[in-house]
Amino acid sequence: MNAPIDVSFFARNAKPLTSYRPYWAKRFGVAPFLPMSRAEMEQLGWDSCDIVLVTGDAYVDHPSFGMAVIGRVLEAQGFRVGIIAQPDWQSAEPFKALGRPNLFWGVTAGNMDSMINRYTADRKIRSDDAYTPGDVGGKRPDRAAIVYSQRCREAYKDVPIVLGGIEGSLRRIAHYDYWSDKVRRSIVVDAKCDLLLYGNAERALVEVAHRIAAREPIEQITDVRGTAFVRRPGDPTAEGWIELDSTEVDQPGHVEDHINPYLTTSEQAQAQGQSCSKEEGASAPMGDLQVKPITIHRPQGTGGVAKLPRDRTVIRLPSYEQVKSDPVLYAHANRVLHLETNPGNARALVQAHGEGTTARDVWINPPPIPLTTAEMDHVFDLPYARGPHPAYADEHGRHDGSTKIPAWEMIRFSVNIMRGCFGGCTFCSITEHEGRIIQSRSEDSIIKEVEDIRDKVEGFTGVISDLGGPTANMYRLGCRSPAIEAACRKPSCVYPGICQNLTTNHDPLIKIYRRARALKGIKKILIGSGLRYDLAVKSPEYVKELVQHHVGGYLKIAPEHTEGGPLSKMMKPGIGSYDKFKALFEKYSEEAGKKQFLIPYFIAAHPGTSDEDMMNLAIWLKKNGFRADQVQTFYPSPMATATAMYHSNLNPLKGVHRDERAERVDIVRGEKRRRLHKAFLRYHDPNNWPLLRDALKAMGRADLIGNGKHHLIPTFQPMTDGSYQSARKKNSTPGGRVASAMSNAERSGSGGGKEPVKGRMLTQHTGLPPRPGVKGKGR
Repeated sequence: MNAPIDVSFFARNAKPLTSYRPYWAKRFGVAPFLPMSRAEMEQLGWDSCDIVLVTGDAYVDHPSFGMAVIGRVLEAQGFRVGIIAQPDWQSAEPFKALGRPNLFWGVTAGNMDSMINRYTADRKIRSDDAYTPGDVGGKRPDRAAIVYSQRCREAYKDVPIVLGGIEGSLRRIAHYDYWSDKVRRSIVVDAKCDLLLYGNAERALVEVAHRIAAREPIEQITDVRGTAFVRRPGDPTAEGWIELDSTEVDQPGHVEDHINPYLTTSEQAQAQGQSCSKEEGASAPMGDLQVKPITIHRPQGTGGVAKLPRDRTVIRLPSYEQVKSDPVLYAHANRVLHLETNPGNARALVQAHGEGTTARDVWINPPPIPLTTAEMDHVFDLPYARGPHPAYADEHGRHDGSTKIPAWEMIRFSVNIMRGCFGGCTFCSITEHEGRIIQSRSEDSIIKEVEDIRDKVEGFTGVISDLGGPTANMYRLGCRSPAIEAACRKPSCVYPGICQNLTTNHDPLIKIYRRARALKGIKKILIGSGLRYDLAVKSPEYVKELVQHHVGGYLKIAPEHTEGGPLSKMMKPGIGSYDKFKALFEKYSEEAGKKQFLIPYFIAAHPGTSDEDMMNLAIWLKKNGFRADQVQTFYPSPMATATAMYHSNLNPLKGVHRDERAERVDIVRGEKRRRLHKAFLRYHDPNNWPLLRDALKAMGRADLIGNGKHHLIPTFQPMTDGSYQSARKKNSTPGGRVASAMSNAERSGSGGGKEPVKGRMLTQHTGLPPRPGVKGKGR
């Protein structure tokens, strides 16, 4: 077991993005903006587009907008790329604006899932859309990826459709759909696309584009990592694969030792007398799954499952019809999918959809090989205009007021330094989409982008709003051993504690901070991305650097909860880690003579959260002087582990069973209970007091009702309007309209240029209190 493992997926270099022979159309050069009209195409000398991209976002030519990245990457390969942004989907005509694509359509719903973009966690329609000029809602359809694909097919029936983006990525298998409260088919089936690219798609897309340009039929492109597609029974391209039933992967045996999130890799290996650098191990028990196993097509003499060649092995998940009718099988399929996410050891997955003449398999190839630092630099160093397309500008050529695109304004002066996240939080989609392997840019590439912002972006005042990514402080962090990294099957590198194989050296990040803020013309570098504080405390020097130079008075972090029950379902550290970070934060702030505040975020109604848990969180908030102006309610996004808990009432982290061994998860369903959990987070809002009084009495905690400092809510009830401002519009308590129960000290923190109340928890959007000596809002 201590023999060197096969790390071929990382040791064998994938074909670099820059190694392809450019397409002949490269002679046309670089477009200032990718064309959105025939007139722009003519100015560039084009008679047609090789690829037409359709997106649900306004076209902003900036590396934080996925469609701009994809367009520029394809342009760098020599292809003529046009963009149709936020088309009217009522007919196919708007999809013909740029003519017939020579090679294929590229379709995405946009940077956000169209359903999450359109609906709140309470399934209410939002009136705004940050990715649309003027912040206007309703410019994209529900399930935009499906609708756009259908219209593209209507416009030009014979042109291949390549689907991508986060909406497609998170729906690549049969998935629970929160908005219809049922399990839906894979989006590959519903969209009828020819190919789905999931995750960060540059590597797959470049290969697919060149193969289609070389006249290879798209139905024969079935070997690209990071893709999903439909195969019919008897498809000859499926020959030579070894098929395993998913119950062989997730049952007692020696297959999947690294999946237990409650032990480190070395602890699991040590428990079995083995080395932690082994490729396979034992699995958490599946129990009586009661699934009729599908015949395993395994050549004679191949030995056990662990010895099968992973690059030719496919795991058959329970069919769509099975997971739709059986929540236990749904949890099992979700668990297996998350086991097969490491590019170093993931196997292909297949899931049947339909029966009889409609029978087909959705085939999902292993995840893409992460981009190297050189490839990341190539992607981010492309000639982005760094602003919205001129078509959105007003008569003065500006993007303000009715033409303002809030999502662009938010990232206008920010720099993305890395991708991926190994946190594995069960409610988050970053890991499922971008993967656990951190992909970092070089220091020179990052500094060059800072200089470009300084020199080229209109309105720059010397302040970089963010130098981060999915997580601000995971830059260049990863496994100490490539061999262990390629074999590991843990869902998180930092839960229940930081893995001993994980590097926590923040020196490269400190070096970038110092170099960036030393640039001429740079007044301040702020860190706006979420911070992983349990990693930060491992490097006090980093915390000191951050606190004393890169905090603009407020720093957001996300403990998410204080109680062990919900935290274990989220795979988040205990509140003790927050306390350690808070102590360092206050120490270094005081040393620098600065008055700074932490903004902790919490989630209401997460699976595994009891009413008592929320009550204890409210008590903690009151004790620590926090008043949450923005309430984040659990939103079951497709494919997330927490969503599987929500749908099945089971905990896939601990194995899936049908008997008493199964861990049942307390699910917060129904408007009344979800409202109660939100009310506990906003215990200070008089509108919530009647509901909280009734709940506390029912819970036997009437002792928390009273007018003393140790009580949670008072006995009296002031006049209230029963309203609650949406966090997407006005997420702070407006100054001057303060409930009569607020004290003078409380009033001073809500507006009017007074001192912020110590411990006041507000948000990073519009709810920040004014800074001392400055009239109006803090930002």
